[in-house]
Amino acid sequence: MRIAFYAPMKPPDHPVPSGDRAMARLLLKALAHGGHDVALASRFRSWQGGPDHGRQARLAAVGEGLAAKLTRRYSALPETERPQAWLTYHLYYKAPDFIGPTIAKRLGIPYLLLEASLAYKRAGGPWDIGHRAALAAVEAAHTVMQINPEDAECIPAETRQRLLPAFLDGAGDRRAMAQRDRLRAELAQRWDLPGDCPWIVVVAMMREGDKLASYRILAEALSGLTAHPWRLLLVGDGPARSAVEAAFEEALGAASGRVCYLGVLSQSQVAEPLAAADLYAWPSVNEAYGMALLEAQACGLAAVAGDRPGVTAILRDGETGILVPTGNVQAFAQALMRLISDPQLCRNMGAAAAANVAHRHDLSAAADGLSAVLEEAVR
Repeated sequence: MRIAFYAPMKPPDHPVPSGDRAMARLLLKALAHGGHDVALASRFRSWQGGPDHGRQARLAAVGEGLAAKLTRRYSALPETERPQAWLTYHLYYKAPDFIGPTIAKRLGIPYLLLEASLAYKRAGGPWDIGHRAALAAVEAAHTVMQINPEDAECIPAETRQRLLPAFLDGAGDRRAMAQRDRLRAELAQRWDLPGDCPWIVVVAMMREGDKLASYRILAEALSGLTAHPWRLLLVGDGPARSAVEAAFEEALGAASGRVCYLGVLSQSQVAEPLAAADLYAWPSVNEAYGMALLEAQACGLAAVAGDRPGVTAILRDGETGILVPTGNVQAFAQALMRLISDPQLCRNMGAAAAANVAHRHDLSAAADGLSAVLEEAVR
């Protein structure tokens, strides 16, 4: 099937790494895996960080012009080369789709959304244009596919919705997991880490707001566990790096030397510390679902994470890890302590996590789910 793909928040080839970009690229890979011919329809970014009515109006006008231009281009193609469906990824009031609904209607093809949310409190305020455009897109959609179950709650009840479990291409993770002993020895030598104590790993950008809040909770939780010889591996960087370092120094004091900053790693490199570690930990403050958590589980790591709707769709409490109330420092510390002090339980949960990802969250499962929705829409 020929599919026109669009990501209004950030195109899949955007130079700045992010979970959103990674997911867009995975979607393209899953669609190709399912035998579909996918073309990026536009790199136009409708996203804006702050409410600016004038800028929203200009973005809407640019989108309208692009929709007309693309419609003419597609209409000039032979019918056998035109897209048979339009798929927009990650739509909300800050990143509405000003292009897809118009083109799909004019070409007479189904318009589909993957990961869409609505915030009705934005109606009539400074985000009104973005909200109304997002609402119009949802109303135009044949089907809205959701990765985070929480997003489904804000979509009108009459909208056709399908749950697509978060997924990844686990081939690289499985290869890394098979080389765990070698990778652990190499990392221990490179970063001067003791190989005989538990390694806790985190993969997250260092930004103000929810990310920094999660780092601070983690630092506080670990401050009560300094009697145990763990090490913390942090993968990521960002504008709040100094604030993250300060949080661990304040919470851990002399034990802050146990924190190892690995910096930003490529997608293939991230699997190495994940496979080499013993446990993944992330408080998940306002986390949607967390691709890094999924990658960690694919590498065979048990996880301690905040109890968020998207996270619960990935982590099975008591089976592949432990869920704790978001923001509860004491509960987070207790969950960490439980797994640190019981290595066999930690390994068992990690093995269950890898099996769960391979069965339910791998590329093939996603390809089948996407194909089923696309074929239904085209029929």
